[in-house]
Amino acid sequence: MSFIEDRDQVERVYKMAIVSPSLVLRDAVPGQPGGACVVRDLRDRLRGAGLRPTRQRLSLGWLIFAKGHRHLSAEALFEEASRSRLQVSLATVYNTLNQFTEAGLLREIAVDGTRTYFDTNTDEHHHFFIEDEARVIDIPAAAVEVSDVPPAPEGFEIARVDVVVRLRRKAG
Repeated sequence: MSFIEDRDQVERVYKMAIVSPSLVLRDAVPGQPGGACVVRDLRDRLRGAGLRPTRQRLSLGWLIFAKGHRHLSAEALFEEASRSRLQVSLATVYNTLNQFTEAGLLREIAVDGTRTYFDTNTDEHHHFFIEDEARVIDIPAAAVEVSDVPPAPEGFEIARVDVVVRLRRKAG
């Protein structure tokens, strides 16, 4: 069982974080080496991004960032939260993901009008989207050359250029 599915551990970590954040060590989370405080690090990260570290943001933030760089949809995060028995609504998950994105903690990947993924890797890079698996994979920025980008209209600047390369399996 992974740590996000272990309800007792999730609740213990959050209760400890509320009472005494310094007691929550990375050692308490499988796969996280070192002795720094995970929840305190997350609180500091949220505060540094201008977000108040509420219980829901801490809970969802731990689910989002504890597995390293990955791509997830709001629905997938909601399912993880439900499996962890965190009581949050899908609307709260969407709001939190959007707040984290606006604060620069996540990167939004709009695959099409109906599919949006959130990327924990905010460094410059691009993506493959595997259509039949609804899965996103990183492409290093150096692997894609974007040229002849038109100038931004007056009063605007280009924030970034996202390239999403759609893939499907070959028949036969």
